[in-house]
Amino acid sequence: MLGKGNLGTVYKAVLDGGFTVAVKRLKDANPCARREFEQYMDVIGKLKTPECGNRGPGRIPLDWTTRISLVLGAARGLARIHQEYSTTKIPHGNVRSSNVLLDKNGMACISDFGLALLLNPVHATARLGGYRAPEQAEVKRLSQKADVYSFGVVVLEVLTGRAPSRYLSPTRPRVEEEEQAVDLPKWVRSVVRDEWTAEVFDQELLRYKNIEGELVEMLQVGMACVVPQPEKRPTMTEVAKMIEEIRVEQSPLREEYDMSCSSLSPSLAVTDDALACY
Repeated sequence: MLGKGNLGTVYKAVLDGGFTVAVKRLKDANPCARREFEQYMDVIGKLKTPECGNRGPGRIPLDWTTRISLVLGAARGLARIHQEYSTTKIPHGNVRSSNVLLDKNGMACISDFGLALLLNPVHATARLGGYRAPEQAEVKRLSQKADVYSFGVVVLEVLTGRAPSRYLSPTRPRVEEEEQAVDLPKWVRSVVRDEWTAEVFDQELLRYKNIEGELVEMLQVGMACVVPQPEKRPTMTEVAKMIEEIRVEQSPLREEYDMSCSSLSPSLAVTDDALACY
């Protein structure tokens, strides 16, 4: 047994051919005919789910070029899912950073697609959803527009280097005791509104020079995705195109990595008008 979660228990299994797989035994699965189940498995089985990195001790911080390429890969994967099921509007339903995995070539893949198809709709809404969109508090169903919101939170997580539910207020001392649970999109909006945009970004990113424009453009993409009104959010195809159009230089060389100071001013101009164009 590898672990237990809201959806059930995950086991490690070795097949006769020597392949090692993870087997997820779902709780409250939605009863369906064998043929229908096999069709679901055919859809889900096309997705690769190799190992992913983490932010644990001894990790190597990801540079900006790597981060934006991984975000783009995840955006393309999610856009492909939405395009394939544009008629039926089947969502991914569980978009979060832990479900953005890396293949053996370091390319981003988005995993866990299809679980919503196998669960009772009531249980799927309660247990899935990834980073939940505001409307899901009232509308008890998963949606592609909610996927876009969840992806926006992933983008903000990549930019800020902070977990979606816990981070510090930029106007308060950075001490562990004063850590507070706040909604990440709301926190980012408040920081930008108060013209403390540089406080938004991960300190590891701020040590790189000449990427201010790229950081701000990606922030605009993330903020467009987490607009509270679902109808005002872009599609994932549009999101992927926005990211593709961001001009990204090659990763800075080691000598261009400034260990002493930030290359951003505290009040980069990211206004509501700038965000509205997305």
